Amino acid sequence: MFRTLLLIALFFSAQVFAQDYFYKKFHPFNSDIPSPQEFLGHGIGDKHTRHDLIVSYLTKLSELSDRASIYEYGQTHEGRKLVILTVTTPENLNNLDQLKAKHLQFTDPSQNPTNYDETPIFINLGYNVHGNEPSSSEAALLTAYTLVASNNPEILNYLNNGVIFIDPTINPDGRDRHTQWANMYQGNPLVADPQDAEHNEYWPRGRTNHYWFDLNRDWLLGINPESRGKLTWYHEWYPNVVTDFHEMGSQSSYFFEPMKDNGSLNPIMPKENYIDLNNLFGDYFSKALDSIGSFYFTKEAFDGTYPGYGSSYPDLQGGLGLLFEQASSRGHKQTTDFGEITFPFTIRNQYLSSITTIKAAVENKAYLRKYQQDFFKSALGNASKSRIRGYSFKDEYDPNRVKAFIDKLLLHKIDVYKSGNEFVVPTRQPQYRMVQSMFETYKKYRDSVYYDASAWSVANFYNMKYKPVTALNLGEKITSINDLVKPVSVQKSNYAYIIDYDDYNAVAALNYLQSKGLVVSSSFKPFTAKTQEGNKSFNYGALVVPVTLQKKNADEVYKSIQKAQNKFQVPIYATHSGYNVKGIDLGSRYVDAIQKPKAAMIIGDGVRSYEAGEVWHLLDTRVHMPITKIPILNFGSTDLDKYNTLVMVSGSYDFTKKQQEKIKSWVGKGNTLITIGTASKWAIDKELVEEKLTEKEKDSTATVERKPYVDASENLGKERVGGVILKVDLDITHPLAFGYRDSSIPVYKNNTVWLSPSKNAYATVAKYAKNPHIDGFITKKNMEDNLKPSASLMVSKLGSGRVVLFADNPNFRGSWYGTNRLFLNALFLGDKIRIPE
Repeated sequence: MFRTLLLIALFFSAQVFAQDYFYKKFHPFNSDIPSPQEFLGHGIGDKHTRHDLIVSYLTKLSELSDRASIYEYGQTHEGRKLVILTVTTPENLNNLDQLKAKHLQFTDPSQNPTNYDETPIFINLGYNVHGNEPSSSEAALLTAYTLVASNNPEILNYLNNGVIFIDPTINPDGRDRHTQWANMYQGNPLVADPQDAEHNEYWPRGRTNHYWFDLNRDWLLGINPESRGKLTWYHEWYPNVVTDFHEMGSQSSYFFEPMKDNGSLNPIMPKENYIDLNNLFGDYFSKALDSIGSFYFTKEAFDGTYPGYGSSYPDLQGGLGLLFEQASSRGHKQTTDFGEITFPFTIRNQYLSSITTIKAAVENKAYLRKYQQDFFKSALGNASKSRIRGYSFKDEYDPNRVKAFIDKLLLHKIDVYKSGNEFVVPTRQPQYRMVQSMFETYKKYRDSVYYDASAWSVANFYNMKYKPVTALNLGEKITSINDLVKPVSVQKSNYAYIIDYDDYNAVAALNYLQSKGLVVSSSFKPFTAKTQEGNKSFNYGALVVPVTLQKKNADEVYKSIQKAQNKFQVPIYATHSGYNVKGIDLGSRYVDAIQKPKAAMIIGDGVRSYEAGEVWHLLDTRVHMPITKIPILNFGSTDLDKYNTLVMVSGSYDFTKKQQEKIKSWVGKGNTLITIGTASKWAIDKELVEEKLTEKEKDSTATVERKPYVDASENLGKERVGGVILKVDLDITHPLAFGYRDSSIPVYKNNTVWLSPSKNAYATVAKYAKNPHIDGFITKKNMEDNLKPSASLMVSKLGSGRVVLFADNPNFRGSWYGTNRLFLNALFLGDKIRIPE
C-alpha cells in the first residue's frame, strides 16, 4: 500500500515539475481545474495533441469554471470544430454583451466616448494557422489553464482588466495531418537526427488546410470556411490586440515584432501602429524572453505589407496584429547548430509570449482603446482629403462574378450600394482602408523584396471593371447577396435551350447537365436567337442544349435544365427554332458538341501543393466536378487512356525518358495537357512542344559591377516576381477565351516563367499588353527584357492533341475569378481547339 502511495506521489510530483517548467510563477492553481497534463494523460510537449482533444479540454474548462465560455465559430472542410474560448472574470463574462456594446462604441466614428480605461481590453490569442507549426496550440492549452485555474494576483488582474479570446487552432485539418505524422514516427528514446522521418513530412505536409491553402494568406481573400468564420467573428468583436503564432527553420531562434519595414511607399495603416505600438510591445517581449534566457531577433525579416496575414489584417481594423516565429523542433527533439531543440522548449517561448501579450495589453488598455477610436475616425478624415468619393463597378454580362465580388466586400463590412445598373462603394466609411485595399493600385514602393505579394487590389482579382468617381449617387444599400442574381425562369421548349456562357457559373451548369447525361454544344461564333424573352444576342461559347437529339424525353430534359438554373442561377433561354435572327443557326457546323472532361492531375513530391489545391478546390466547390489526383509515385503504372485531360501545375517533375514519352504519346492521341507556371517551362525544356522561352542574349563582353556582399540577398531577391498584377491582350474569339467580352484583362504573375509567343499566328491566346503594369513591384529589367516580349497563355499542337501552356496561375489562391474561366475552358473546350497549320 505504502509503495502504491509512493508511486502516486512521485507521479504527481513529476507532473507538477513538468508544469512548473512552463508556469511556476503563476501558482497557486485551483485544484478543481484539471491541468492539460491531467486531462490528456501526458505532459505538454511529450506528444503532439490532436485537435479534438484540444477542443475537449477547452470545453471541460468552460464546464468547470465560471471564468470561461466556449463558442464554435465554424467548421473546417473536414468537419473539425473551430472554437474560441473566452476567459475573463465571472462578472465580466456575465456582462459580456454590455461590455461588447461599450467596446464597439470606440469603433464607431460617429460616437465620442472618452472612458478609455473603464472597459476591459479585448485580446484575441490566435494559434496554429500553419498546421505543422504546432508549438502554439500546445501553448494555447497552457494559457487557457493558467487563465482559468490560476489564483495568482497577476493573473487575476489580467482577467479583471481584459477579455481574452483564445482561438487554439486556426487550421485544425493541417494540424491533425502533422500531429498524426509526428506521433506516428516518434521514437522512444527520442531521435534528434534531422534526417529521421519524424522531422520530414511527406507531401503535402501539414502546413495547409484540406485543399492545401495557406490560411495565413486568406484573411483578405476569405475563400475558405476557416477564414470566413473567423472574419465573421472578428467583425463582431474587433479585438484590440491579435496574436499570430508561427514557427520557422530549426536553425533560427525566436522572432517578434517590430518587423522589417513595410514595403509600401505610404502604408495605409497609421505609423503609430507599426512604429510606436510595435516598439512598446517589443520591450515587453524582450524582457520576458531575457528572463528565461531565450535568444531572439527583430526588424530584419518578415513584413506586414500584404494585408491578408493574421498579423496584418488586424492592423487595418484598429487593432494591433503581432507576429511571432519560433524555431521549430519539427517533431519532439532535433539537433541544430546550437545543440538540441525540444518541443517543450518551443512551447514555453510561445506560452510566455501569450501571457506577455496579455500583460502588455492590460497595462496599456487606455492607449490601445484610444488608438482604435482614432483609427476609425482617421479613416473618415483620410477619405475626406481625397478627390475620390467612391468606386463604381458593374458587369452586365456576368452577374454571378459581380455577386462573388460583392460577397467579398460585405465579408469585410464594406458598404456597397446599388445605383441604377451600377454598384457603388463610397470611400467615406469606417472601412475606408479596406476600400483602399480592394481598389487602389500602386507603381512606387519603398522596398523591392517582399515576404509575399506586392499587389492585392481585389477588384482586379475579379476582373471587375471599376472606376473612381468624384460625385456619388448611392441608391439602395446592399446588405445581402441572396437576391442579387435573379435570372428569369426558363420556360419549357421541345426544341432547344441556350445558356449564356458569359456568366461565371455557366461552366458549373454545363458540368451538371453533362453529369445528367445530356449532350451540350458550344457555339464558336456569336448569334442572335428568338427566345422566350424576345431576340437575344449570344457571345462566343454560348451553350446549346438540343432537345430532340437527347436520349431523354423533353420533360426529363426540361427538369434537368430547371435544376441547373436553380442551382447555379445562370441565364437560360428556351427557343423553338434553330433559324436565328442574326449570325449562325443552331445547326451550324460552328455549333459543336462538347466532350465531357475526364480529368486527372499529378500530385506528390516536387509538385507545388498550393497550385494543385487551387485546382482541386475550384472543381470541387464551384464546378462540382471530380478530378483524379494521381500521386507522382504511381504515375508509371497509371493508365492515362482513362482520361482525356491531364493537369500539371508548377513543380519539379523528375520524369524518366519513358514517362515523358508516355505523356507525349497520350497527348498525341488527341488528348489535352494543361500546364501551369514551371510545368509549362518543363514542357518546353523537355521538348514536349515546339515552343521556346523568352531569352535575352547576354553580352559576354560586359563587365560585372562589384557590389557589397551584404547586399546580395536583397539585390537577387528583387529579381523574383513575388506577386504582380498585369494586363494581357486576350483573343476573345479563341475557345480558351469564350465567356469574355473585353480583350483586356488582368492576370496575376508570381513566377519568372517567360513564354515566347508561338510562331503559329493563331496559337497565342493571351500576350502581355504594351503597357502591362497594373499593380505591384517588378524590376525594369524583368519588365523590358522578359515580360513585354512574352505570352501569358498559348496552345501548342502535339500530334492530334494539344498542350495548353499557362505562364501565370489562373487559379491563384482560389480568388482569381477573372482568370478561372481560362482554365475551365481548357478543361471543357480543350479538345475543340483546332490549330491551323
